[in-house]
Amino acid sequence: MPVVIRMARAGTKKRPVYHIVAADSRSPRDGRFIERLGYFNPLLPKDKTERLKLDLDKVKAWMAKGAQPSDRVMRFLDAAGVAKREKRNNPEKAVPRKERKAANEEKVKAAEAAKAEAKAKADAKVREDAAAAAAAKA
Repeated sequence: MPVVIRMARAGTKKRPVYHIVAADSRSPRDGRFIERLGYFNPLLPKDKTERLKLDLDKVKAWMAKGAQPSDRVMRFLDAAGVAKREKRNNPEKAVPRKERKAANEEKVKAAEAAKAEAKAKADAKVREDAAAAAAAKA
């Protein structure tokens, strides 16, 4: 049973509150869970201490048992100093969309040109072989 530490949505419409839970990874997001480890209220200002509450002892115990935290929960744990979050590296994202699109178009054009060149070489080879066969018959 792969266990994950993730957030389950609670609260009313347009007023979310998240429970941080240890759950089986196959169970639904807001469904069955094993243990509640804390809560997160995104509506409160970031400087309020009531915005996030975690029982760090329970979290450490679950992680020792092999539970994997979700990306967002890992951010919380990194801020609390419990676990170290690896920094993501996506150099493509730093490039503006128009430039990425232009680079993709250039790649496609280069691939098409290479394909056309390969076809031309293949056609020339076929003509050469046909000419050699005709010369051998004559």
